[in-house]
Amino acid sequence: MALLNLRGRLIVCCMAGQLLSPIHTLVLQAEESGTVSTTPAPATAKTAETKGVEGFATYYAAYYNNRRTNSGQRYDPLKLTAAHPTLPHGTRVKVINLTNDKEVIVTINDRCRARSGPFIDLSRAAAKKLGFFGKGKTRVRIIALKEGEEES
Repeated sequence: MALLNLRGRLIVCCMAGQLLSPIHTLVLQAEESGTVSTTPAPATAKTAETKGVEGFATYYAAYYNNRRTNSGQRYDPLKLTAAHPTLPHGTRVKVINLTNDKEVIVTINDRCRARSGPFIDLSRAAAKKLGFFGKGKTRVRIIALKEGEEES
């Protein structure tokens, strides 16, 4: 019982200390002063559209061969297709393997579940072209191509 009483006192002291300390007002003081950072943005920064996003890529299991995708097409492991959680069906995407700099252009024709970071699920043919077939997963750069834009 004495241990519980000691813990209760400790918690009350900690809460009182935080309430009485002036640290929580530092944010308000910084906003009132109106200081604006004058550091320029780096000149080498590119937009997300041209640079793409870094994320992970995996490939479809053999279980999905000839099954219908979200777009209604049947999955063919020999075609260069992919699944993405947000890009529209029919979008052409350049995928670059960051470990060996191999790249492939695929067409989005399926959905995969949303994950915490950027992610794409590739067909087996695309995984072989990127050089990670058999490894399961790799880091990639995903660049959505505009209409009529091809690899550069």
